[in-house]
Amino acid sequence: MTRVVLAIAGAALLALTACGGGTKTPHLMNLRSSTDGPDEFAILPPKPLSTPPDLAALPDPTPGGENRTDQHPMDDAVLALGGKVRAPATGVPAADGGLVNYADRKGVSADIRGVMAADDLQFRRKHPGKLLERAFGVNVYYKAYHDYWLDAYAELARWRQAGVATPSAPPQDAVK
Repeated sequence: MTRVVLAIAGAALLALTACGGGTKTPHLMNLRSSTDGPDEFAILPPKPLSTPPDLAALPDPTPGGENRTDQHPMDDAVLALGGKVRAPATGVPAADGGLVNYADRKGVSADIRGVMAADDLQFRRKHPGKLLERAFGVNVYYKAYHDYWLDAYAELARWRQAGVATPSAPPQDAVK
């Protein structure tokens, strides 16, 4: 009798766990929405209106052109990180020439995205996941790349120990 009760309880538990909704993690990797609703990340509120010191310095209105209250998130990010915003098609500012030369020291690949996508595909084919993961469509993305993760706090501690200022990082006591 005990075995029958345990078997029924086990079957009920198995049936109950099969009703689970799954995980939301795969949706976090999708940068574009698959729904018909609005994309909340595409909405940029305008900058507040302000009166310039000299009204004669205002440019003439241009249909389809830029407005003083238009957002420029990429430029704002560069400025926030201590960089300089450059005008389009003016090239690299002279102050950043050394940095660009250092970054280019081992060559630049124009098709880096294609190369990385091909390398990623080759890695995933070599490590396809276990049989049941493939059969049930379980996402093994995080497991496949776990060895390549960067521990942000360990890296922060390493740079701080080297004497590099990290003003945009969390306070030192937050690093564990």
